[in-house]
Amino acid sequence: MTMAERVVELVRIRQDVLTGVAAATEAQHAKGKLTARERIALLLDEGSFREVEQLRRHRATGFGLETKKPYTDGVITGWGTVEGRTVFVYAHDFRIFGGALGEAHATKIHKIMDMAIAAGAPIVSLNDGAGARIQEGVSALAGYGGIFQRNTKASGVIPQISVMLGPCAGGAAYSPALTDFVFMVRGTSQMFITGPDVVRAVTGEEITQNGLGGADVHAETSGVAHFAYDDEETCISEVRYLISMLPSNNRATPPSVPCADPDDRACDRLLDLVPLDGNRPYDMREVIAEIVDDGEHMEVHERWATSVITTLARLGGQVVGIVASQPQSLAGVLDIHASEKAARFVQLCDAFSIPLVTLVDVPGFLPGVDQEHGGIIRHGAKLLYAYCNATVPRISLILRKAYGGAYIVMDSQSIGADLTYAWPANEIAVMGAEGAANVVFRRQIAQAQDPEATRRQLVKEYKTELMHPYYAAERGLVDDVIDPADTRSVLIASLAMLRTKHAATPARKHGNPPM
Repeated sequence: MTMAERVVELVRIRQDVLTGVAAATEAQHAKGKLTARERIALLLDEGSFREVEQLRRHRATGFGLETKKPYTDGVITGWGTVEGRTVFVYAHDFRIFGGALGEAHATKIHKIMDMAIAAGAPIVSLNDGAGARIQEGVSALAGYGGIFQRNTKASGVIPQISVMLGPCAGGAAYSPALTDFVFMVRGTSQMFITGPDVVRAVTGEEITQNGLGGADVHAETSGVAHFAYDDEETCISEVRYLISMLPSNNRATPPSVPCADPDDRACDRLLDLVPLDGNRPYDMREVIAEIVDDGEHMEVHERWATSVITTLARLGGQVVGIVASQPQSLAGVLDIHASEKAARFVQLCDAFSIPLVTLVDVPGFLPGVDQEHGGIIRHGAKLLYAYCNATVPRISLILRKAYGGAYIVMDSQSIGADLTYAWPANEIAVMGAEGAANVVFRRQIAQAQDPEATRRQLVKEYKTELMHPYYAAERGLVDDVIDPADTRSVLIASLAMLRTKHAATPARKHGNPPM
């Protein structure tokens, strides 16, 4: 054959690979799912994808595999751009072996992960596979081990995003769990270690795949999924938006964008959004929307552990991570799940040089036997450790109340916040005035002729003496008490000053955080 004829042959092979088997493509679409290549096209900028090892085939024999050696071996790997920035990607192709992982399949993933780490660029996995390829035995399992090892090596070095677009069972579920973000699609994606059949055989429980490990289960109950959407197009569009908020690696800074929202815009609406009565709820999301650029933010774990909000936004065009109490849910208390959620978010922001803003309106940790027996001390300590360990710029703002240990844990000045502000309605204390008075003045109240009137009087005195809005500021525990309308301008100016912050850390291999 001449070189020209070889090129014609190559073009034909590539066309067959790109087209795939029509029946398999139709079957994928019939399930309401896109093909791997359609998903990559949605994720990356048009025409930017460069595929790696497109012509790879497996070398396994037995069980009929020697007669089935499709190109790509069921996974598409390569790189492209998202808004002009390099992003690596691998996508399981369910049309080939159900996307099951074999030795060659795994080796392709290992290679693209190594390339992403070396290049210092995010990696996105589009997951739609049936787990390990049973016909290849332990070789397939070893392939998963290589992926897990690279997930861990890349942790805190490059952003890792897992997009669940089909089933993910057994060991395959651990790779997404090791990554920074997990996206899921309702109805078509599931994650579980053992499927419904095994659960039925072992425990006798009857449950569907979605009931066991669907998107809503992991977004609301388990906390495994950070985001859940109704369709693949919306899901992948949101992945692109998330990437636009993240740096390429831990040595880079998050991308900034021009901002038309004035830095000194007055937030007058905040004066009415937050009630003075500390027992009245309000939606902290409205406060966040009022402060950040154009009211836009991307909430992480929106439906799990809802008494705390963790969200990415921009202030003055610069990316920030916001941790905020949510008085609308459990009065904004910290419980086991809320502590875990906030701790992981703080660690993520610290790893990728994203400044932290903490909005505090917290009555304490959730009391109860279940919480204590479930390890609230241990889990609360995770959040404390994450904040104390963070070296990025950190600003905290106390809107209303901040009581007890929860006040300390929510990035108080005493654990290293660079700047601490408060609104004029702030109450910072060991506990609420009523509870404090009942403890401190217990005998005095009990011996009074009118215990209730005495209690009310002593509560008022306690508030006046120890809980007035300027008590913490007078002692240097709050840097300034500010007008709520000035919140946006104060935060932006403070973050600008802190942008060049450098914090020295002790030499160590790594810390030993609470588990």
